[in-house]
Amino acid sequence: MSLRVDFVVTSPRWRGAIPARTLARKAIGAALKETGVTLARGAEVSVHLVGDADIQALNAQWRGKDAPTNVLSFPAVGPDRIAQTMLLGDILIAYETVAREAEDESKTLPDHFRHLVIHGFLHLLGHDHVEDAEAEAMEALEVRALARLGIADPYAAGELTEMHS
Repeated sequence: MSLRVDFVVTSPRWRGAIPARTLARKAIGAALKETGVTLARGAEVSVHLVGDADIQALNAQWRGKDAPTNVLSFPAVGPDRIAQTMLLGDILIAYETVAREAEDESKTLPDHFRHLVIHGFLHLLGHDHVEDAEAEAMEALEVRALARLGIADPYAAGELTEMHS
């Protein structure tokens, strides 16, 4: 993978919980293979491993929702410029929310984390889930990328936590 993945860890809860850096790199690689998108040589993405307080503040500022969420994505460019840009954007994932969701949904923390990384990365590439057809297409990409990692379809159970970005 020619994509550089940088990490910013602001929540100490991530340290030692799971091998987040390795898991995130593999998840992004799987998503990239599924999309077939060509990136500029040396392109990069930043993954921020944050806590609920940090993500809540950003969720309130950028989405008008004063509550923590599991994942937020901040694309640096529009989808029409992905192949030419060096910086794709930022993915933020909140430990407390992700850990709680994984437990509530009887998933492992590593599997849920990888799903959210894939979800956030697809947003950076311009995918969305506002309209039903967009949601179905994005979910199909997520399911295929997760299958590459040996993770079962999280949508099959029908009780998936709402994801944001």
